[in-house]
Amino acid sequence: MTEENTFRKTGTSSAAAAASPASADETPFALLDPRDQLKQLLRHELEGRPFCELSKVSFDHRGAAILGHILLDTLEEQGYSIDDFDAVGALTAAAVPMVSAMILAAASRGVDLDGFVMDFVYPSIKGPSIKGKRVILLDSWLSEKSYVQTSSLVTLRNGNELSLDFGIVEREGAKVVAIASLIGGVDMDKPTVKVIDPVTDETHELPFVEVYHESELR
Repeated sequence: MTEENTFRKTGTSSAAAAASPASADETPFALLDPRDQLKQLLRHELEGRPFCELSKVSFDHRGAAILGHILLDTLEEQGYSIDDFDAVGALTAAAVPMVSAMILAAASRGVDLDGFVMDFVYPSIKGPSIKGKRVILLDSWLSEKSYVQTSSLVTLRNGNELSLDFGIVEREGAKVVAIASLIGGVDMDKPTVKVIDPVTDETHELPFVEVYHESELR
């Protein structure tokens, strides 16, 4: 491929670099392991807050650059390699940038991964077709605590929202492999989430994978 057919190269000019000196804590941050870098960003965002949607982390250039890789790595550590699922779906708007980050991270590893978002406005699944695909359902924060702003597991269980999402995905001809979250708060040795298919009334226990437990960030 010729240079004309590739993306335009970008970079910071020496003048721009001189105008934007590095902050005092930038060098220590750069030396951290990527997982610890993300943890530092999350801790800073959560300081003094019971809950947030983590947008300031997922849209931060530092967070966005490593978020997808850390999610993929965590899933693999829990037994779900990148070859075990074909698509990842955002349960809420807060998870959309995380899905995008996973798509790009997978592409950098030479793997095609699709994404989609669940929506209660028709069509319920927005994105490429998931028919015949194995999917991971993703949110930014899933906790036993009933935060008003989040899709907490308490809210999802009592309102059957997660069961409805599960049923929609199954009706589309896809299979839910697991549910994942950047921050979790499920106090179980091997966390699972129980869902009931709204069409068949069958009960399913879905594995739950969290990158960080809430207690790690407080």
